[in-house]
Amino acid sequence: MGKDSLGEFELLVLLACMRLGEADAYAVSIVDEIFARTGRDIHRAAVYVTLQRLEKKGLISTRLGAPVAERGGKARRHVRVEAAGTEAVRLSRQALRNMWTGLGTQLEDR
Repeated sequence: MGKDSLGEFELLVLLACMRLGEADAYAVSIVDEIFARTGRDIHRAAVYVTLQRLEKKGLISTRLGAPVAERGGKARRHVRVEAAGTEAVRLSRQALRNMWTGLGTQLEDR
């Protein structure tokens, strides 16, 4: 893979952020969204590291929100998928479609 292509986990994180939207995309909700849709039990730390990598690549931006309205509530770092992030997801989708093409019978249960 090229240095600009997305790894599988980066793609999952970006897709979760896109589904959640900027108001609801933060580490805990991203973990929950990925688990709900894939059954993968992931660590929040893995999401934090991936978000840093995606931000460094210019695919997302983050902002610190207001503290949560509960005792000791911390501010959440909200994620916005940038145009470059959306394009990276599109390119990944197309590459995967190209790889899937023609494999129908090979993937059937035997």
